[in-house]
Amino acid sequence: MIRVLLVDDQMLVRSGIRGLLELTPDIRVIAEAADGAEAAQLIAQTEADVLLLDVRMPHCSGIELLQREQGRLPPTILLTTFDDDNALFEGMRAGARGFLLKDISLERLAEGIRSVAAGGTLFRPALTERTRAAYEKPVNAAPAPDLSTPLTSRETEILALMAAGFNNAEISQALGPSEGTIKNHVSSILAKLGVRDRVRAVLRGLELGHI
Repeated sequence: MIRVLLVDDQMLVRSGIRGLLELTPDIRVIAEAADGAEAAQLIAQTEADVLLLDVRMPHCSGIELLQREQGRLPPTILLTTFDDDNALFEGMRAGARGFLLKDISLERLAEGIRSVAAGGTLFRPALTERTRAAYEKPVNAAPAPDLSTPLTSRETEILALMAAGFNNAEISQALGPSEGTIKNHVSSILAKLGVRDRVRAVLRGLELGHI
């Protein structure tokens, strides 16, 4: 059983998420908190496998809790009601393992919790306006890439951040490797996906289900 600590200042949101997760056979909410300060106390009293943490709360936001308790929190998924690039960036820098919108389906939420509990990451924000605008632009059809060499887990993370509109310097700050290393990863992504620029890489990633 995957034990979840749920932190959100809105009781109705907590009730809704808890009710959804009760429909799964392997995930249960074992404790709830209304803000980061309350969550910090509960963390020491519970043995949660995953922390579902609202980004924006009074007294102590999810980002502030991550920053204060770096290294002492369970694997953390940030929840928000809107696509917030800044929250994603700050959350990743503070150690979040995932980022999801609150209107996500039960299937995707459960999938994300299981992935993070198993040691994975889940950076799949909704398309930002920048990416959405690019998606609406016509692009020349390209032949399907030969993914005999699939994207690595790191390349998949970088592709998700490219979809969120981050440049190489911002991706470097978020993930740790040098900007030059990120540039090399981006070149590898473009080659593997058979495209010539970042916009087409994001579109192909969406088409293939990498994002």
